Amino acid sequence: MATLEDKILGEKLHNYCSSSEDESGDEDSRSGDEEGPSKVEAAPADLPPINSWSGSASNTGPKGVLEDWRRFKQLEAENRRELEKERVALAKKLTLSVKPEREEKEDKEHEVLEDELNELLDEDFLLKYQKQRMQELMAQMKKTPKFGKVHTLKTQDEFLNSIDKEDPKVAVLIHIYNNSAKACRTMDGCLNILASDYPEIKFCRIAVDITGLSRHFRIDGVPAILVYKNGQIIGNFVQLVTELGDDFYATDVERFLIEYGMLPEK
Repeated sequence: MATLEDKILGEKLHNYCSSSEDESGDEDSRSGDEEGPSKVEAAPADLPPINSWSGSASNTGPKGVLEDWRRFKQLEAENRRELEKERVALAKKLTLSVKPEREEKEDKEHEVLEDELNELLDEDFLLKYQKQRMQELMAQMKKTPKFGKVHTLKTQDEFLNSIDKEDPKVAVLIHIYNNSAKACRTMDGCLNILASDYPEIKFCRIAVDITGLSRHFRIDGVPAILVYKNGQIIGNFVQLVTELGDDFYATDVERFLIEYGMLPEK
């Protein structure tokens, strides 16, 4: 009886016997004791050899299964890498195209500022703004007291009131003089000129005898200039002859006071 291997690889024909041989087999077996073993019929020479196959078939053995599994995992890994690359590329694209809320808010603020700037650059708006600003400055100038001359203070109360009761924005410049000193008379002439040039400054003068200062100050300390603002002294210049000499001009006094910040630069 042929086995499964014989069915797949081809029957072993050299062991095949026909039915007629079976019938005569008894006789041969009977006479076999006398004549010896019977001859076996040879297989035809033109039959194909065992296990010969000219086609192709996939390997379904254990090695083939393992190879297919490895190939499957390799393709799976490659697909995973491709998907990861696409995911990274998509994330970068979204990062570049989608702005966070903070940046969008800043962009809107910039747009608003640009619109306001464009409005400021408008010629009509600038003219309107300049006109409004000039009106505001003129109103402020009208509110600021004007003087234009030197006021002589005759008592200590007038001296104190000229400082404490004046507008806090006004600078009060007081010349302490002695009529017997030539430099004091020169200083009076210079301050009369500066008072008209700086009407927003309050120029005053007071005799050294009224102030109650010492005899030494009356002789060597004059001419002296004290400057107050908002009730506080901001400048104290005594014995100015050491700085200006006995003979000086209004421009010399002006330059000296500007240098120390007591007068605004024109």
